[in-house]
Amino acid sequence: MIKLGKKTNLVLRELIETLDSYSRKYNAGIWRAVAEELAKPSRQRRAVNVSRINRYTEPGDIIVVPGKVLGAGNLDHPVTVAALSFSKTALEKIRRTGGRAISIFELLRENPGGSGVKIIG
Repeated sequence: MIKLGKKTNLVLRELIETLDSYSRKYNAGIWRAVAEELAKPSRQRRAVNVSRINRYTEPGDIIVVPGKVLGAGNLDHPVTVAALSFSKTALEKIRRTGGRAISIFELLRENPGGSGVKIIG
């Protein structure tokens, strides 16, 4: 069980608990790693620019960002990005290339085992 501390955001608390339960149910360590990242204080949460996603992914990759995706840089291939939140420009750039920007909850429903998912941050 992951220690939640003083998280007041109920949606975030539910997400962390769901990730923890999926990691145990499907024996998927990736969800536990994402839950631990999200359980950190908000100041330590990751912020990833679209340029970093472009640099470290291939077309068709599925990635999860345990934090916020920001719009600096360019993306030149389609990827599926799941994150806690997205800036408006990041959403536009991801969708412009034919990629998908989804919530972490949606990614859990689509891929409960976590196979082929990369963490970027």
